[in-house]
Parts: sequence; C-alpha cells; structure tokens
Amino acid sequence: MTTSPATRPTADERIAPDGGRRSIPRTIGRILLGLVLIMAGTGHLTVARESFQAQVPTWLPMDPDFVVLASGVVEITLGLSLVLLGRWRVWVGLVVALFFIAIFPGNISQLVTRTPAFGLETDAARAIRLVFQPLLVLWALWATGAWSAWRNRRARR
Repeated sequence: MTTSPATRPTADERIAPDGGRRSIPRTIGRILLGLVLIMAGTGHLTVARESFQAQVPTWLPMDPDFVVLASGVVEITLGLSLVLLGRWRVWVGLVVALFFIAIFPGNISQLVTRTPAFGLETDAARAIRLVFQPLLVLWALWATGAWSAWRNRRARR
C-alpha cells in the first residue's frame, strides 16, 4: 500500500512525532538547560576546574585535567545545540540525556571516595546530589520532546 504525498509524514514528524509542535514551557526548559550546560562547561574551563577534577573517577585511566577540559567543551557544545538547534531538538535531547548518564559515575565516585567539592562536604550532601542527575536526564528528554517522540514512535508500531 502506498501513501500519497499529502498523508506521508514530514521529516519533522518522523524525527518528532508530535508534528514538530513546540510548547512554550518545553522551549523555555530547553533553552534554560542549554544555558545551564554552557555555564557549567565554562566553569570546567575556568573558575571551577579544580572542583570538577574531584568528580573524575580515580579508576578512569585518563588525566583528570584532560577529562575536565574535554567534558567542558562537550557541555558547551551541547548547551549551544540545545539553544540554537531547535529543529534537531529531539536528537540533541537524546545526546544530552546520554551525556548525563555517562558522567553519572563521576558523581558516584565523588560519594564513594568522599571527595569534597562544590560545597558537598558530607556524604549526605553528596548522596542527595545523586538524585538530581536522573532529574537532569528527564529534563533533557522532556524539554526537547525526545520522551514524547519515543513514546509516540513505540505507539505507532
């Protein structure tokens, strides 16, 4: 069975099954998350460089300063992508969510090694911080429509 061009999904509908519609709260959330990433990435490269090194797991066979600098560049790039690449928001959201998952071991390492940084001087403070990483993942998926796109795609199968 073939479909006419009028009923065939557009590129935006294939990428974002919500038809490419953007809600104001999601757009604000996406831009805010982008700005947070840009600020955090800038901190990696400047004033918070040493504090971020405290999060690099000791078992990671790389120079902690390199890891901090590289992740700072990645965060700035992802932040700019969230702010500027609205058309690709679903894909950017997935990448940002995967990035937040990839850096989660650093947060766990900071708790396990009891390394103070960012004012997290107690195990309780470091443990509470772990709760916020999954919230960042959810924020990225919600604000970009990636979660909705995934659900809608599964529902169509």
